[in-house]
Amino acid sequence: MGPSRSSFRMPEGPELHLASHFVNETCKGLVFGGCVEKSSVSRNPEVPFESSAYHISALARGKELRLTLSPLPGSQPPQKPLSLVFRFGMSGSFQLVPAEALPRHAHLRFYTAPPAPRLALCFVDIRRFGHWDPGGEWQPGRGPCVLLEYERFSLCCETGPVGDSRVQSKCGPFDHLADDLQVENVLRNLSDRAFDRPICEALLDQRFFNGIGNYLRAEILYRSAGRLLKIPPFEKARTVLEALQQCRPSPELTLSQKIKAKLQNPDLLELCHLVPKEVVQLGGKGYGPERGEEDFAAFRAWLRCYGVPGMSSLRDRHGRTIWFQGDPGPLAPKEDLPLSSKPISRTQRARKHPPKSIAQQSEGASLQQNQETPTAPENGKRRGRQASTGRRRRPPKSKPDTQPKEAGESSAS
Repeated sequence: MGPSRSSFRMPEGPELHLASHFVNETCKGLVFGGCVEKSSVSRNPEVPFESSAYHISALARGKELRLTLSPLPGSQPPQKPLSLVFRFGMSGSFQLVPAEALPRHAHLRFYTAPPAPRLALCFVDIRRFGHWDPGGEWQPGRGPCVLLEYERFSLCCETGPVGDSRVQSKCGPFDHLADDLQVENVLRNLSDRAFDRPICEALLDQRFFNGIGNYLRAEILYRSAGRLLKIPPFEKARTVLEALQQCRPSPELTLSQKIKAKLQNPDLLELCHLVPKEVVQLGGKGYGPERGEEDFAAFRAWLRCYGVPGMSSLRDRHGRTIWFQGDPGPLAPKEDLPLSSKPISRTQRARKHPPKSIAQQSEGASLQQNQETPTAPENGKRRGRQASTGRRRRPPKSKPDTQPKEAGESSAS
């Protein structure tokens, strides 16, 4: 069975970049004013910002997005620019809507200033695993962005500094060339224990592959099978990446020769840039002109492996499903066959894979597991312990003064 409809919205690097582009395009020329409004149910911090007139801009890096609020000259009270760094969790996105028609689960709102009809830029997060940090700093420990750092390299790797228009003109069309920062960040750290794990798990480690998530890892590994390499998802990561060290292009090659070689046969690290870039170029995914599921049609047609009928799937050690074709590799879980080829009863599945708490399934703080911090870990942990005993307890009765949850959200969201 393929991924659920909602899983197509799970934000990875390309979705953060699409969100950044959406904010910059839709907020261009708009003047915002007043306080930043947070929903009463969100457990994220308040945003200490108020200005009579300010602009909003955005920049994405890997699986984070920085929103900058810039007061205009003469605005009151005097205020310095403020940056917020967002991690989208499992369902975060931005929407620009009329102020009187706020969407459900709009947990942070930025309103335009009068007299024009008021609009609201909203951070919408149904499951409430998204997080924002008013400190404005990228999360420490994340590696180079698989999209942005590659583009930066393409501008400066040859003969000019970043921003040199001559270099942009020369190298712009070939921004898929391998980035020294990204490649060396991986190849110089192959002794790290992360690379003892299967390659499908290493690809989720944001210290090395900032922006890669569950659907991207499946598509990257599947597309590598059509190249000179065929990489099973449960092959040891170090084995796969050490082989790349033997295949780096000779420094004696000319630029045109390097470009031709990489166009014909991009390696795994280059696919980590090319595949996310394809998704960005598709557009849509909630930020296009179509409405609802139609905005995801191009993305669904683009998928070759993730959730595609006929593909096999297994759960990795974090319980996340990896889709693939062919041999899973020597580090595949021994107690489980690919889900598509061995039906498992509900009782067997419960014994082998006890239900995880929402806090475990969501994107949490560990960069190694490619997760973000859930906003309500206590409830999730309690539910996780109950699940591990195999006993189902009756839910506690709600107290009269308990704040009702928003419709459609779980108790741990």
